[in-house]
Amino acid sequence: MALIPDSSRSEPVSANLLQRYDRPGPRYTSYPTAVEFHDGFDEAAYRSALEGISAIDAPLSLYTHLPFCEERCLYCACTVIISPHKEIAAPYLTSLEREIELVASHLGPRRRVSQFHFGGGTPTYFSPPQLAGLMQCFQQHFTFEAEAEIALEVDPRVTSRAHLETLAAAGFNRLSLGVQDFDPLVQETVHRIQSVAETRELIEVARALGFRSINIDLIYGLPHQTPTSFARTLEQVIALEPDRLAVYSFALVPWMKHHQKLLPEEDMPKGLAKFELLAVARERLLGAGYLDIGMDHFALPNDELSVAQRQGRLSRNFMGYTTSQAPDLIGFGLSAIGSLQGCFAQNHKKLTRYHQALEQNRLPIERGYVLNDDDLVRQQLIREWMCNFRIDKRELERRYRLDFDRYFAVELAELEPLQDEGLVTLQADVITAGELGRLFPRNVAMVFDRHLRSKSSAKPVFSRTV
Repeated sequence: MALIPDSSRSEPVSANLLQRYDRPGPRYTSYPTAVEFHDGFDEAAYRSALEGISAIDAPLSLYTHLPFCEERCLYCACTVIISPHKEIAAPYLTSLEREIELVASHLGPRRRVSQFHFGGGTPTYFSPPQLAGLMQCFQQHFTFEAEAEIALEVDPRVTSRAHLETLAAAGFNRLSLGVQDFDPLVQETVHRIQSVAETRELIEVARALGFRSINIDLIYGLPHQTPTSFARTLEQVIALEPDRLAVYSFALVPWMKHHQKLLPEEDMPKGLAKFELLAVARERLLGAGYLDIGMDHFALPNDELSVAQRQGRLSRNFMGYTTSQAPDLIGFGLSAIGSLQGCFAQNHKKLTRYHQALEQNRLPIERGYVLNDDDLVRQQLIREWMCNFRIDKRELERRYRLDFDRYFAVELAELEPLQDEGLVTLQADVITAGELGRLFPRNVAMVFDRHLRSKSSAKPVFSRTV
């Protein structure tokens, strides 16, 4: 059996090829990945890193994790706290505001923000007045640029018009809606019942209030999904006219998220059956005029992400694909990760430890990582590959003063079989993606991952690449 993901292309994906490339691997929202973080990077190291970037004349990206949800979706792999009793979340805002003050105190005058994101969990778990108060705290300590991207994730089932009115008044201009799938059987199985009508209504309200960009998240690989049912969902989503879509491969990680064991694994599409769902998504979205943007993402041709990719300036951080050129990302809240000049820093993942640190006026850092020179080279290379499907060998040589072919001799040898199978094209000055390379970008990036190469443990760490 051969599967052609895009009818305008001639490259088939065979069962044999899929078996070779469908294996565990990182999604590369960072390099090195979070599994390399360690507790040797502590509060003192983070404080030093914040003070070290204080004199840089560049805007910041800020991410805030709001982890609470009323109910658990069984597919979820995020750091969440489930409770229908919303009063338990009020102390979290107190701690969060204290963290904002502490971080700002170490940044000196560097307070300009060009990218801002509320993630979760469900940010709209909090009431409109609570969200307004949190934004006021940020606005007291940071200056948002006039064209700043200010975004949040929402669950249409718990997001009201009052929420959107409050958020629009606070400056939010981008909205990402979780959908995953509209099929009733799939929704019932994963414990997320959400109608097309309530999703459409929320989008219409958001557009009327001036939100300039709408993203919809879908997941393929969930129990009971079929090409026919997923095609129906895609047609319903396309009719909502989102500016962007993220079509994620379901990350089955039951060793980390035990609630996923409640899903009927025997009903999950795997291998070619799962890949066919991605093929359907590509066919329908490309046919509707969307362009594929990096891994899992699609956008309309005039969207900022599409324009940035055409111009070779698309970037990627823990918030996903972005046009922001802010060199530093600061994370706030439970489990949040920041990326500062040459290091990563992650907050505590247990709520009691997060509260305790801030009650003692300490930055709530649990672990992190300081990049070495080799990490910096590979980080840039993998970021360029995941964003633009292209590695400019001469640019890397110029930037890092190395001989590319000599430095990556082992990796280039390993890429040769991938070239034979159509994933990459190796040229004297550049490495570019073939059509299959755009379908399996993680596999190509993994060739350059020095940390992954050194691992021999049989213990599962990453989700599968398909």
